[in-house]
Amino acid sequence: MTKASVENKSGNEPGFHEALRVWAEIGVLSFGGPTAQISLMHRMIVDEKKWLGEEQFLNALSFCMLLPGPEAMQLATYAGWRMHGLKGGLAAGLLFVLPGAAIVLALSMIYAAFGSVPLVEAVFFGVKAAVLVIVIEALLRIAKRALKKTVHWLIAGLSFTAIFMLALPFPLIVFLAALYGFWRLPALVEADQKTLKLSIKTSETLRTILTWLVIWIVPLAAMAALLGPTHILSAIGLFFSKLAVVTFGGAYAVLAYMGQDVVIRHGWLEAGQMMDGLGLAETTPGPLILVTEFVGYLAAYRHEGSANWLLGLSGAAVALWATFIPCFLWIFAGAPYIDWINTQHRLKGALTAITAAVVGVILNLSLWFGLHVFFGKLEYIKSGPFQFWVPEFSTLDWRVVLLAAISGFLLLQRHWSIISVLTVASALALAMTFAGL
Repeated sequence: MTKASVENKSGNEPGFHEALRVWAEIGVLSFGGPTAQISLMHRMIVDEKKWLGEEQFLNALSFCMLLPGPEAMQLATYAGWRMHGLKGGLAAGLLFVLPGAAIVLALSMIYAAFGSVPLVEAVFFGVKAAVLVIVIEALLRIAKRALKKTVHWLIAGLSFTAIFMLALPFPLIVFLAALYGFWRLPALVEADQKTLKLSIKTSETLRTILTWLVIWIVPLAAMAALLGPTHILSAIGLFFSKLAVVTFGGAYAVLAYMGQDVVIRHGWLEAGQMMDGLGLAETTPGPLILVTEFVGYLAAYRHEGSANWLLGLSGAAVALWATFIPCFLWIFAGAPYIDWINTQHRLKGALTAITAAVVGVILNLSLWFGLHVFFGKLEYIKSGPFQFWVPEFSTLDWRVVLLAAISGFLLLQRHWSIISVLTVASALALAMTFAGL
């Protein structure tokens, strides 16, 4: 255990084996996306176990929500680190991911092998309609939290315009938002007069960063050197490594960046398959970002028209490595600074602006998915710096409209769980298939 972790202990820590049991329980029960997962962790480690205080938990959550990658997994990693140092963080983070990863891999293999079966297609037809509503619900939830001032709405609107109409790169949008927030938003951050003295040396932080960079990059670089930079596994490693660095805002921001690149730029999957992958991730435990495992498997499995499950397994493994190893880097390097960061107004201003920009990006994701799910045909139009997706309105699928409306009522009005909504939508889609609709 590092000096920093000892000084940051909360004073009510369990034994390591007791904590291990709880992390495993959280990993198996973590259905329903980041909101449900964070609520589960709060109930278990703050309310019931009292391993972390409310302020400690919220400070860590604020930090993790503004890191690239899955905030719930990073929050679990931080909680484990705070109590038991490196081994605690690794245990909590890995146990949060591995149960869901095993299930998503099995389902990805079944999907790749039997995706053309009519009954399977019917199930995923219902999933697509429900997932669209789930994304919209996430957009509303994040917007409510992030858009508190007029300037936040303006940042979100400009972000949406930049990515939806101008096709500006997501990293550039994040950088510009952070730069603006750093210089212009500190005055909007609530005053906090506390001052904290850092309990970790810069040399320790640099050592942590270097160690995890080596763990993350060296295996991927060695693979690329062995197979060649154009090999599908090398391409997957590079793509998801870039994704791990720039996708601030959690799983839905990842999808916003990944969805169109995977479908349009690389041609690894179709838009409908991306929706199916999100549906799989929504119905299994673990972070929603496990959809990257689904993408990695299918991209490699179907490379050059072949059906190679061994290559698919390799693609899934590479995607998982490139997605989750950086999460440990961010947490183990940043954890000692979390309480200090929450007293620095300029840093909080930058992170607040990034969160607002992510809202615009997720709105782009919602529209892009919606157009591809509701309409059978779309035309991509580019005029000067602008781009547009124009649907052919005669191809509107009334079945999707009906299923989405029912899903929206159950999720947004009746507040059903995500798994229940997905189950109902899939069952209705099967009924439509049997009825010949």
